[in-house]
Amino acid sequence: MKNNTDEDTSFRDRLTTVSDEGDRVWVYAKKPKGNFYNYRKILAFFLLAFLFIAPHIKVHGEQFMLFNIIERKFVIFGVIFWPQDFHLFVLAMITMIVFVVLFTVIYGRLFCGWVCPQTIFMEFIFRQIEWLIDGNPQAQRKLKKSPLNAEKVFKRLLKHSIYYLISLIIAFTFLSYILGVEQVKEFIVAGPAANMGGFIGIFVFSFVFYFIFGWFREQVCTIACPYGRLQGVMLDNNSMVVAYDYLRGEPRGPLNKNENQGDCIACQACVVVCPTGIDIRNGTQLECINCTACIDACDAVMTRVKKPKGLIRLASETSIKEGKKHKLNTRAIAYSVVLTILISLVAYLFSVRTDIETTILRAPGTLYQETEDSYTNLYNIEIVNKSREEFPISVKLLDGNGTIQIIGGDITAKKGELTKSMFLILIKKKDLHSSKNSVKIGIYKEDQLIEEIPSTFVGPNKLDRK
Repeated sequence: MKNNTDEDTSFRDRLTTVSDEGDRVWVYAKKPKGNFYNYRKILAFFLLAFLFIAPHIKVHGEQFMLFNIIERKFVIFGVIFWPQDFHLFVLAMITMIVFVVLFTVIYGRLFCGWVCPQTIFMEFIFRQIEWLIDGNPQAQRKLKKSPLNAEKVFKRLLKHSIYYLISLIIAFTFLSYILGVEQVKEFIVAGPAANMGGFIGIFVFSFVFYFIFGWFREQVCTIACPYGRLQGVMLDNNSMVVAYDYLRGEPRGPLNKNENQGDCIACQACVVVCPTGIDIRNGTQLECINCTACIDACDAVMTRVKKPKGLIRLASETSIKEGKKHKLNTRAIAYSVVLTILISLVAYLFSVRTDIETTILRAPGTLYQETEDSYTNLYNIEIVNKSREEFPISVKLLDGNGTIQIIGGDITAKKGELTKSMFLILIKKKDLHSSKNSVKIGIYKEDQLIEEIPSTFVGPNKLDRK
């Protein structure tokens, strides 16, 4: 998206945070104010509260959210998932990828500005501390240029000490999602002497957080984040983005200086609040994360100069070019329906997931065995127990006149494990009428039927019968 002026567009050839000499251009963003910012604060507070509180919530004795890669145990909303549920995670990941692509095509990069952890931590934790200690952008620039004195040393030490302390808390919080909060508590109480390698890992991890939010900052969104790079191929003229209405705003200039000028008074309010340092009036750019801070800033100026709001707004290139309000077209509605169906499908599969999964197969390479009055088939049984308890399993034949004999003793399904066993099905010769017979096997937890498994029973051909 671009405006209709002949302005220099060389800004598209380089990042706004890198000078012509290749030096870092530090962003001193002004604290936003407005409705969108208030909504973002509420959402950020909710997400941060969930992040730090969730590991301490227990459901049926299990952590509310756990992603224990080491033990291959995952708990989501108190429900345990084991490696045998891997297909559900694959489907969920595919759905998430499709969701991200379609969501970006329709709604732009709203995820980056509103939900992304990088933005949440940066704008609602670390930058808040910076504003509190170093002051507004003017005070920050003055402090940076000032000589090394007691005030500067104190503020730098205070700010970066708090930065690292928060980074350390975040590192331990993420570890709680991997190992479990109880193990992390034991880990902390035991101290570095008992687990030096683990503590070194934690301090390295926390230093990475400190480096990202203390120095790297918005560069993550433009250099390191693959999603930011991909948005260029996912957006089109109908995607909803944070956009400047150049038809209404141009030509820009000081208020009331020219009767033919547009509504933009060149106040730079939208630029000074941008956390990535861009000028949204140049059009959609790689650095824009759709945080909507520029919308709040511009609306406040428009209100003061008694002009309509929305000079910068959530819109598409097509809607601005045609001077119309942005509406969801047929494609956007269709994509939204696809997203809803995919999410509903994954939610349904997770909801119908059972605590017990049983696989029964005839032992490979075996035929029937003949006894004095019966024929027998050998079967392998595998039982996955996804529940939180251990219990005995009994196997019964639900149809026909046969019986089942367990080989190796009773079957006990241990929690979170795969239990293997073998059994025989015996059918009387007089009750067998075909060389291939369908049978139905019942899996019982105590006296409760929990699964019905169909299988086949192989007997002799008619010509082989005596």
